[in-house]
Amino acid sequence: MAPQLYQLLTHLKNHGTISNVEAQAMFKMRALPRRIADLRELGYEIKREIRKDSTGQRYARYTFVG
Repeated sequence: MAPQLYQLLTHLKNHGTISNVEAQAMFKMRALPRRIADLRELGYEIKREIRKDSTGQRYARYTFVG
């Protein structure tokens, strides 16, 4: 497993969720949706939920299911 995938999976297992902004700040990860797709291809179940922040901007929050 690639280092970024391992970091992302560990974070999801420990914290449950992550957004693109969090992934960029914590892991310098610029392509979170692609990394999520990689984890799904490895058999992990990750749910995507579209939310709005306080300014009305939409963003995706990814949740580890199993």
